[in-house]
Amino acid sequence: MSNEQNLSAWKRFLKSMTKAHDIATEEDIMTDHDYDGIRELDNVLPPWWKYGFYLTIIISIFYYVQVFTNAEEYNQEQEYLAEVEKGKAEVEAYKQANPELFKTDVSLLTDNASLEAGKKTFGTYCVACHMADGGGGIGPNLTDDKWILGGGMEKIYHTIAEGGRPGKGMVAWKASLNADQIQQVASYVVALNGTTPANPKAAEGDITWSKQ
Repeated sequence: MSNEQNLSAWKRFLKSMTKAHDIATEEDIMTDHDYDGIRELDNVLPPWWKYGFYLTIIISIFYYVQVFTNAEEYNQEQEYLAEVEKGKAEVEAYKQANPELFKTDVSLLTDNASLEAGKKTFGTYCVACHMADGGGGIGPNLTDDKWILGGGMEKIYHTIAEGGRPGKGMVAWKASLNADQIQQVASYVVALNGTTPANPKAAEGDITWSKQ
């Protein structure tokens, strides 16, 4: 098939989809309307636009029927509630799969196994700033009754997990330690209160606390 025949076929297709008139035949559809010398053509709606419009009407009728006659399946409120329940279920499943991330029990541990585990973790992460006996170095003395951020199990747990004051060097250890380890370390720090370190650092902080 020649290029001329291909072009003619393409033009015929466009004409069938647009119903557009050639310039040579525009006089046949010219109206009497004249706007400052601009004449108006009486073109029909393009078939593609007209059929698309009919399709939107059909879809809207289908949508209307489904929403108002099948409300149990197409109900926004029920759909929202179902999504909320689905979200809650996913959160609970995540909590069960990662219990160490959602530990809320920060009660003091006093058994030897927990304290030994806390001491081991303390020796790995805390001695660089607080010394092995808790007497303090870069960080404050952990054996006296003066605390910068507050003493007691809950305060110490929070300080270990979330870190100290900005710019003071105490990092948030929750990125490196799980909740059980933080609880063990906090319990060990509480156990250090009242002990006598070899070279205790002067007391810092104005919050007084004692485990007794």
